[in-house]
Amino acid sequence: MASVTSLSDSVQQHLASALSAALPEAAGADPLLRRSDRADYQANGILALAKKAKANPRELATQVVSGIVTGEVIADVEVSGPGFLNITVADKAITENLAARYADDTGRLGVPYAAHPGTTVIDYAQPNVAKEMHVGHLRSAVIGDAMVRLLEFTGENVVRRHHIGDWGTQFGMLIQYLDEHPHELDHKESEVSGEEAMSNLDRLYKTARKLFDSDEEFKTRARRRVVDLQAGDPATLATWQKFVDESKIYFFSVFDKLDMEVRDPDIVGESGYNDMLAETCRLLEESGVAVRSEGALCVFFDDIKGPEGNPVPLIVQKSDGGYGYAATDLSAIRDRVFNLKASTLLYVVDARQALHFRMVFETARRAGWLNDDVHAVQLAFGTILGKDGKPFKTRAGETVKLEGLLDEAVERATAVVREKAEKVGLTEEEIVENGRYVGVGAVKYADLSTSAVRDYKFDLDQMVSLNGDTSVYLQYAYARIRSILRKAGEARPAAHPELALAPAERALGLHLDQFAETVLEVAAAREPHKMAAYLYQLASLLTSFYDQCPVLKADSPAQVENRLFLVDLTARTLHQGMSLLGIRTPEKL
Repeated sequence: MASVTSLSDSVQQHLASALSAALPEAAGADPLLRRSDRADYQANGILALAKKAKANPRELATQVVSGIVTGEVIADVEVSGPGFLNITVADKAITENLAARYADDTGRLGVPYAAHPGTTVIDYAQPNVAKEMHVGHLRSAVIGDAMVRLLEFTGENVVRRHHIGDWGTQFGMLIQYLDEHPHELDHKESEVSGEEAMSNLDRLYKTARKLFDSDEEFKTRARRRVVDLQAGDPATLATWQKFVDESKIYFFSVFDKLDMEVRDPDIVGESGYNDMLAETCRLLEESGVAVRSEGALCVFFDDIKGPEGNPVPLIVQKSDGGYGYAATDLSAIRDRVFNLKASTLLYVVDARQALHFRMVFETARRAGWLNDDVHAVQLAFGTILGKDGKPFKTRAGETVKLEGLLDEAVERATAVVREKAEKVGLTEEEIVENGRYVGVGAVKYADLSTSAVRDYKFDLDQMVSLNGDTSVYLQYAYARIRSILRKAGEARPAAHPELALAPAERALGLHLDQFAETVLEVAAAREPHKMAAYLYQLASLLTSFYDQCPVLKADSPAQVENRLFLVDLTARTLHQGMSLLGIRTPEKL
């Protein structure tokens, strides 16, 4: 089915036609149509056009109004203030528009595809091998997964990349330590879970790090082992591969708890670009983008200075010949642009790495790898804070493990679900399943409903609350509609454009009409928090609708059908919108 023209677009077309008739030189001008609390829409564009044409704005507005045909789409237009237009849409137009969305058999609710889709490589969910995932890994995974879903829904070709930390000095250190303490990881794979195996690896890493920092001789041996690793020594590579494989099993288990799909072919860590590093350096040096400085290969920037006012370079290759993160990131850009044919590179990375990526992107631009047709963007995110407003830590001051956090969220949510289980007739299996969906959804929504660049406080009590801006409130709204539809008996949802709409019906309908433009705007601007805001407002309008408009006890069979149609479309919109954020909507709650 073709996409559905939104009410705002229909109103805009009527306005544009009347505007060009009243002021021919304004043909194609934007009437600046916005939703308004004074009417359904307000058009503010006439003021600027009148100023440009040296006309009286109120007189021009009156002239435009005289040329608008009211009836099918626009019910009423009035001039307000110095030349604003307040526009009321016909009830019939609202219902017919929603009926077209409801009839969309593709499940897209009339949402069109983006006008110019391209290929986006999105770099997100980047844990480190041999280290347990902690709360700091949450935002990249959750925001990145939502952006994958949103972009794919708009028709973008999305290539996922999980740039895991699987290379470098720490692995020489780990391998050397295990070589010298071979019994540290004595366990049969069948005896331990992925989580336990990872906990052992994490403990091994911390012990090796302590020795590396305190013993110069061990540090020297560990650095020699890094050289062996980079040179492809078989025994060293075999141990490294064991670390990677065990870590991946653990990563998959954590992402499964997050209700996220992470596929093995999409995991291309730092090691995946190892063979490109020397060529990347050669290309940068030969082109003059990078220069040798005290033996290191560096890129300098006039506008990036350190604390003392001196230029801060991007070090691509160290003076000892080793490669840093910059060489890997620049090689990844080359691979993503030239092999994956990306038009956009999207990095969902902590805001604290903004300077690094600013320098990397500028270096790639100077090298010609990025240009007007291929660009890179960092979707930077803030920090997760505890209730005290400080970085989220355990009482002992340690980083909070992600698995433990998710388990606790599911435990709290399951308790909330269990309280209402008897009332809605949930089985024990449904209680457990819904507890997982509510708990994980609560954590994801708290993250996604906050603008990515902002920090936010992690408060599980609030997250699993039925009140306020939470995923549980939205999930409950969906489940409540499903309950009404089950109780409807032989009555079926059906649109009745001939019926007048109550104020709460109109408000709900006009907001449902905005779903398509919201999806496209959120995907283009990379701002998933605006989708969360749209859905919360939808659930709030649904609550007002329930308070004012009986559904199954409406005044006539036609009104029952029309209100069932309205709530069913609301449920479908909630379900689709939550799915785009990676959150499930249980049928009963």
